[in-house]
Amino acid sequence: MQDKKRPFRGHRPKHFLLETDGDGRVATITLNRPEKKNPLTFESYEELTDLFRALGRADDVRVVVLTGAENNFSSGGDVFDIIEPLTRMSMPDLIDFTRMTGDLVRQMRACPQPIIAAVDGICAGAGAILAMASDHRIATPEAKTAFLFTRVGLAGADMGACGILPRIIGQGRAAELLFTGRVMTAAEGHAWGFYNALHDRASLLSAAQAFARNLADGPWFAHAMTKKMLDQEWAMGIDQLIESEAQAQAICMATGDFRRAFEAFAAKAKPVFEGY
Repeated sequence: MQDKKRPFRGHRPKHFLLETDGDGRVATITLNRPEKKNPLTFESYEELTDLFRALGRADDVRVVVLTGAENNFSSGGDVFDIIEPLTRMSMPDLIDFTRMTGDLVRQMRACPQPIIAAVDGICAGAGAILAMASDHRIATPEAKTAFLFTRVGLAGADMGACGILPRIIGQGRAAELLFTGRVMTAAEGHAWGFYNALHDRASLLSAAQAFARNLADGPWFAHAMTKKMLDQEWAMGIDQLIESEAQAQAICMATGDFRRAFEAFAAKAKPVFEGY
């Protein structure tokens, strides 16, 4: 199946930015509408979904950094490009839209690459969902995160929030944020485990990319397996998940990476992982 894979270095999306480092292992996606705090549109939803789906066939990208331009992450769905048209849609069109937005989260969780969210400034609505759906989140002290659907008369049940957010910060804290739509400060987000670390604005992106590079240079086949198990085991009982992990680990043990890591350890050298 290797001939089905392709490089993403040089890929140029239309509705956001994508840059890779020198060998293409770390891809940085930047939501790039800073004049409106980087909101999403129908087109950017679809293109992001397609990109994360396609990354399963990448032969270079091993980790993704997701961020926003000019001191904001994302203000969510564009008020005039998305919200206003939704008020005029029929129920069949509305369910098509909500399934489409949910599919973005589904593809983020399904793609094998770990996703690192680097959050600054406004991180609201669907923007907060993108951070939530990532695998690792860091932020600046200025980050303001809000699941504000209730403020526009909608349920907090949006794009998986009622299922995923409690698993990150706990049921009670998630319920408070989803019922009230209030801002979660960066300090709260860090204390509650939503953010893994806080960095000053000047070093946020470099910290995210350094962490991503560390993962990308590691056993990235095994990292993809870890991500799959973290998702898959949500709905399992203890017996199922132990058996699932036994199978997953045996698969990793059959790779050359496992053998190469042992040989490097025995030789007191640094292992070089090749993903198979």
